Amino acid sequence: MSSNFITTKDGTRIFFKDWGPKTAQPIVFHHGWPLSSDDWNNQMLYFLEKGFRVVAFDRRGHGRSDQTDIGNDMDTYAADTAELAKALDLNNAVHVGHSTGGGVVTRYAAKAAEGRLAKAVLIGAVPPIMVASASNPDGVPMDVFDGFRKALIANRAEFFRGIPAGPFYGFNRPGAEVSQGLIDNWWRQGMNGGAKAHYDSIEGFSETDFTEDLKAIRQPVLVLHGEDDQIVPIANSAHKAIKLLPNGTLKTYPDLSHGLFATHPDLINADILAFIQA
Repeated sequence: MSSNFITTKDGTRIFFKDWGPKTAQPIVFHHGWPLSSDDWNNQMLYFLEKGFRVVAFDRRGHGRSDQTDIGNDMDTYAADTAELAKALDLNNAVHVGHSTGGGVVTRYAAKAAEGRLAKAVLIGAVPPIMVASASNPDGVPMDVFDGFRKALIANRAEFFRGIPAGPFYGFNRPGAEVSQGLIDNWWRQGMNGGAKAHYDSIEGFSETDFTEDLKAIRQPVLVLHGEDDQIVPIANSAHKAIKLLPNGTLKTYPDLSHGLFATHPDLINADILAFIQA
């Protein structure tokens, strides 16, 4: 194992950051699609200062991890997480996942080895299932995700400008305080990842059913969601997920967007800290 990579069973190198005292309680951060561990810099610095060991990693196909053309699905992402937890000996950890990363945390948490998981935090997370179907009639229509795939193939660079400049951070709302830095950093992270992984991940985050995973998590789970989330609508996600979690707490934020932890870090960081310390 080199200083910043682990190699998984199938030979994929996963990039990670691991800051702070190795004896402290770990907090593990899971990024959204199509980003990287850099999305968590604010949170990592904040919780590091609070005395925690903070870990974040680039999922396979994303950021600085290998741009694999296979394994860009929730089962493999969760298995990679388990391998990371074992390699770094992460016990009693709090796993925090945003959006697609919230799906990864959910699948990992449902099967986490004894002693590995203390609590979980899902932020703007995709579970239970995004796509509309006969059993999920008020979900997001499949043609939305087909549109994502089409736009990614046609001009990924332009597609990755439009998402953060518009709905992701709510910058398309009247009176929004637009941060060009957030937009540029989103684009930078996205373009660092692999197009094949990003393409495959669309199916992973939209069509994976996490219903049984949510029911299986016995540890405390905090569900945080912006009420104006235009990417992962709250009625189809957090409002349903909280009913399935045996030990869940829901907190929602009026007018906040999908990228709420980036636009309002002070607010979200404090709520996560209170949950960890409770």
